[in-house]
Amino acid sequence: MYKRTNGELKVLIAHPGGPFWKGKDMDSWDIPKGEVKEGEELFEAAKREFKEETGIEPAGNFIDLGEIKRKDGKVVHIWAFEGDWNGLLIVSSYVKMEFPKGSGKIIKFPEMDMVDFFTIDEARKRVYPSIKVFLERLEEKLK
Repeated sequence: MYKRTNGELKVLIAHPGGPFWKGKDMDSWDIPKGEVKEGEELFEAAKREFKEETGIEPAGNFIDLGEIKRKDGKVVHIWAFEGDWNGLLIVSSYVKMEFPKGSGKIIKFPEMDMVDFFTIDEARKRVYPSIKVFLERLEEKLK
């Protein structure tokens, strides 16, 4: 999601939840996204995952920002839309994992623990390196 504030382009990015990401900021934020369910269209999966991770209903005119293949082999497809947000994070997507490993203790945490709007330049510093290309594509398409 993006918006313009006083003529400046800002994008909504999300910080992953859980113990591995606690206290990490730069190169650790992401774009809300997730897995495609069997038989689900990519675009519908993108909208569903965005809502599950943020509580925000994506709507409006969507811009296809294409896809990338990450180092781990996953293919990521991204769409952008213009919108705003009231500051309340409502997540319905949680992860369960054993932590610390080998302890037998299962913890549950939200996939994303923070979201916020940042200028494109600030977002570039915060997002995973593989995601930066989507910021460049958005800027180009909005020119």
